[in-house]
Amino acid sequence: MKDIQFVSLGPGEPELVTIKGLRTLQNADCIFCPATIGKDGKHRSRAKALLLDLGISPEQIRTFGLPMNKDRDQALEAYDQIYESALVFQQQDKQVAIVAEGDSGFYSSIHYIYDRLRNSEKPVSCIPGVPAFIAAGAMIGLHIASQEERMIVIPGIVTCTELEDYLKQKTVVVLMKLSLCTDEVHACIDKHPEYKFHYFENVGTENEYYSQDTHELQTKSFPYFSLMIIRYSEES
Repeated sequence: MKDIQFVSLGPGEPELVTIKGLRTLQNADCIFCPATIGKDGKHRSRAKALLLDLGISPEQIRTFGLPMNKDRDQALEAYDQIYESALVFQQQDKQVAIVAEGDSGFYSSIHYIYDRLRNSEKPVSCIPGVPAFIAAGAMIGLHIASQEERMIVIPGIVTCTELEDYLKQKTVVVLMKLSLCTDEVHACIDKHPEYKFHYFENVGTENEYYSQDTHELQTKSFPYFSLMIIRYSEES
């Protein structure tokens, strides 16, 4: 029985997909690919667009819709369906791949499928990818952390006071899911203009954007695909 392979796609630039990941996708009989369901009911998938850019045949790709809301029950229902479908293909000795943007083992919701398969003792494997914050640092030539510096990655839920505590300790802060902590980030920028705020959107895509303009960032609405790297100072 062949492994169900979880393939990490990286931040969005096709050339940042690993060679191993690309070969796995090319050899897959079926690739399950996430798509978001907008308020208009339409499915949109950055992952599918990336696969097509890599030359993957549309016939290999099966998208599954994930609602863009906080109701996890709908998402879990979709993952349960993928779990069942993946098992059917695996039992037919088909090569199955399930893709994730970024890295499948780093704040990726598809770990739910992976965990179910592992708990069911089904053969699975993971192919790593480039996390968005690593690609973001490379985008502007930023050495994110050096020597004995500590770094913390926070998935969106944080207070201004917590940010201050980390930065006073000279800990580099990587903030993911900025839309979940917009007000707290704005407050931190207002109180500490001396900190170095590196803001990124859509890293690895044609719409990628970078700013360290605190006047702009103080009032900016942060979209889903955004992140921020905050340092006490560039010299720290």
